[in-house]
Amino acid sequence: MLYFLMALSLNKRQELVLSFLEQAQKPQAVSDVIQYIHTVGYIFSRMTIYRDLQELQGLGYIQKSGAGRGAVYATTQGYRAIRPIDVEKYFEKDLEKRHAKEVFDFDIFSLLESVFSSQELVHLKKANNVYTQNIQQLSPTVLKREYERLAIELSWKSSKIEGNTYTLLETEYLLREQQEPKGHTRSETNMILNHKIALDYIRAHKKRFVKLQVRDIEDVHSLLVENLGVSKNVRSGLVRITGTVYKPLDNVFQITEALEKACILINTQKNPLTKAFIAMLLIAYIQPFEDGNKRTSRLIGNALLIAHDVCPLSFRSIDELEYKKAMLLFYEQNNFRYFKELFIEQFEFSVNNYFGA
Repeated sequence: MLYFLMALSLNKRQELVLSFLEQAQKPQAVSDVIQYIHTVGYIFSRMTIYRDLQELQGLGYIQKSGAGRGAVYATTQGYRAIRPIDVEKYFEKDLEKRHAKEVFDFDIFSLLESVFSSQELVHLKKANNVYTQNIQQLSPTVLKREYERLAIELSWKSSKIEGNTYTLLETEYLLREQQEPKGHTRSETNMILNHKIALDYIRAHKKRFVKLQVRDIEDVHSLLVENLGVSKNVRSGLVRITGTVYKPLDNVFQITEALEKACILINTQKNPLTKAFIAMLLIAYIQPFEDGNKRTSRLIGNALLIAHDVCPLSFRSIDELEYKKAMLLFYEQNNFRYFKELFIEQFEFSVNNYFGA
């Protein structure tokens, strides 16, 4: 997996500076930074540390307040969104000890204005060029068959993430043969069928998703929760998420406003993969519906990719637990580093495993 998070040229001093400022919890002077560097066994001049601070400031990882000897430095929200987190150690902690954000952060939209580095965008473009070249060489029959294969595997994995017990073979049997395998509830079957129906709708109306509107999100959600006893409207009450102290918005007007802001942010992005990435995070973070939010986020993300002729994601190889951890890290810390790693990995997987010429 090719993964470019943050500037790969950061030196050891700069990494130590970022670590110190992040742990300090309040802005620190240059003298404080130098003292910390010395305590961990490194001796550098004030000018050298000052140059590091300037470079980190230029990268947008830290911000400066004040001037002269009164100047202090702190990490930015942008850095906190991509700072390294030991995922295993983080989730070993009790909920109350994670120092998690408990409420919706309205600054989240500005935080997501730039999510991929220039190197990452170049890599993703090269990968999608492979997909584009491949599908141009496929006959309509083979192309249709490949889309059906991806739809089956996405319907299976997306449902499995939500606790559905269908196997991949049983999902294929249901969707190809229209026969229900034994040992599953009707709601599990409907969840699988609804995914396929939603994907078919997206492909048949792909141009509709070139510019995303709130009603598009609502329509895809409605298809996904059909016959599952779930309200199809934007919720007006509180919803709680298992395994986290984060509480999404509970006011229907604020929820609708957040969805509208999400659509504006998505539509202002030029890169389709950036659009999809933001949609997958924000719809899940806003939790606009009483249920089916993450399913909707995955399908809307794919709708944006399909609308812009980019390879969709099946999520077939993703570990369900790691996916949930990545989402919780975003809810609790507004940190999308781990989710970005999984997203890039899954995009590479889809390019390499579907539509091959």
